[in-house]
Amino acid sequence: MSNIAYLTEEGMKKLHQELDHLRSVERPSISMQIAEARDKGDLSENAEYDAAKEAQGLLEMKIAKMEDLVANARLIDESKLDNSKVLILSKVRIRNTVNNSEMSYTLVAENEADLRAGKISISSPIAKALLGKKVGDKVEAQVPNGKVNLEILDITR
Repeated sequence: MSNIAYLTEEGMKKLHQELDHLRSVERPSISMQIAEARDKGDLSENAEYDAAKEAQGLLEMKIAKMEDLVANARLIDESKLDNSKVLILSKVRIRNTVNNSEMSYTLVAENEADLRAGKISISSPIAKALLGKKVGDKVEAQVPNGKVNLEILDITR
């Protein structure tokens, strides 16, 4: 049984686009590679054929996983989220209370995380520490380098 994945509209759109690309571009490309390798003769000693068949298997597995994800995905209705506390899709401005550096992150589903874009997974240590907290709350998050003390400065959507 698969888990339900909660996605934003943007995340769902990207997922559909990637799945469409795999089906309409990657799958035919690998089929052509298999056909070309098959045309080269004896399949028992054809490394190109073996490699193409292996790539096809991996692609089909990836497509199946993505289809399962799409089938079990639920869109998040942002209008029903509480703006007074940190939840998924919250944009949170925080301050490290030790060095006074400020950072802003948007908490998103795991498959939408992109640190360069300021989007962190809700399953990350910092996001877990922030979830359910309000402006002014101070939290401690266990990160790979040790513990970090944070203060929530602002929450928006």
